[in-house]
Amino acid sequence: MDDVCFSFSFIRQHLMDSQNSSNVLRVLVFPWVAHGHITPYLELCKKLSKRKIYIYFCSTPANLVPVREKLKETDFIPSNSIELVELHLPSLPDLPPHHHTTNGLPLHLQDTLLRAFDMSSPSFYNILCTLKPDLLISDFLQPWAPALALSLNIPTVLFLVVGTISNYFLVNSLKGSGATVFPLRCNHIPDHQTTEGLAFGDRILQCLERSSALMFVKSLREIEGKYIDELSVLTSKKIVPVGPLVQDPSGEGENAEISEWLNKKEPSSVVFVSFGSEYYLSKEEREELAHGLLQSKVNFIWVLRFPKEEKINIKEALPEGFLEMVGERGLLVEDWAPQKRILAHPSVGGFVSHCGWGSVTESMTFGVPIIGMPMRIDQPLHARLVEEVGVGMEIKKEESTGRFGRKEIAKVINEVVLAKDGERMRKKAKEMSSCVRDGGDRWINEAIDELINLHGKITKTIVEAT
Repeated sequence: MDDVCFSFSFIRQHLMDSQNSSNVLRVLVFPWVAHGHITPYLELCKKLSKRKIYIYFCSTPANLVPVREKLKETDFIPSNSIELVELHLPSLPDLPPHHHTTNGLPLHLQDTLLRAFDMSSPSFYNILCTLKPDLLISDFLQPWAPALALSLNIPTVLFLVVGTISNYFLVNSLKGSGATVFPLRCNHIPDHQTTEGLAFGDRILQCLERSSALMFVKSLREIEGKYIDELSVLTSKKIVPVGPLVQDPSGEGENAEISEWLNKKEPSSVVFVSFGSEYYLSKEEREELAHGLLQSKVNFIWVLRFPKEEKINIKEALPEGFLEMVGERGLLVEDWAPQKRILAHPSVGGFVSHCGWGSVTESMTFGVPIIGMPMRIDQPLHARLVEEVGVGMEIKKEESTGRFGRKEIAKVINEVVLAKDGERMRKKAKEMSSCVRDGGDRWINEAIDELINLHGKITKTIVEAT
């Protein structure tokens, strides 16, 4: 075992010392076209490329425009180690090229986008044939990608960017294994969300069957150790957590108004309220949240987003008189805010979140307790994991209506941010942040070792077969 470990370390160092060597791994990276997938895939690529692994990052032109800008913002030179590869989806009458991404996509076009994505498989095959990468790192919504790669003797590493807890739940449900480690019953997730998740069941099962025995997850053992181990047993794969993959806040755009407002507030006195880039609150949800924030008496920054096709201004979207009642206690931002910069600010002491996995890992990275308002699919599971780890609380829905109510919203915000009973939670969030930061390069080094090992095994198999 020591010889093997030495060999991996030696090869990794050799790769780092010889970028132009023929031994440098060339990896094609292919995420699903959602912002919440593109971002962690890009962060992984940046870390791998710094170890002299050459990256081909493949997505639609609509996604590659902001990717190119992100690489520039971080003083990263993509021509040296990351090459952007355009995947052109077929032209459909109701899906113009600017909608070849989930960012800003109207809800009624989501199925159309997935269909167009599937129709792009011949184009992706041509990319594989042209680039001839050593390995493919791919998402779970495109089972045709590992199948095409396998036909060319290119192994695929699945990289899952949602919580391992939700992946375990999904695979366990699909396989009907009857495993008992999972702490939640299915009725914690509404029926329509279970159905929605299982609609992708064939996709994830086919991806598992067609990919290699190595899988990456956007997580760390300190958060999801038991779920990582159980998912490994269920899938018969070695699962390597690659860390939270949160972009450095300095690489994110700055908003002078937000910074000035935060600088005037006391430490840990502000809650940040945001529900991600792809969920839009209903009128009723906005009203209950607005009244909950008013009743809580804490300072807040609230990011409000509306579908692009709906022309709504902030004042009309909120209860009458809300802005006047809030005054200097609240700051409302439309569409976008520098989330990581805000979470990293010392004035922020809580995060009202939908518990998308990206937001959960960002909150843990910056040591901000989470106030969970999960909306759909895997988010209820992430909210319960947050409570299990001890870094936040979930706002419970009213039993009579099945909806979030203003009183409970205010109560949980106050408990997390102000109450003495929340001190343990706030301390745990800071400890988790230290744990994340102390991880450093450990996760990426292990991932590189496993990629090198996988490539070596495949190469040996091909040579022996010939």
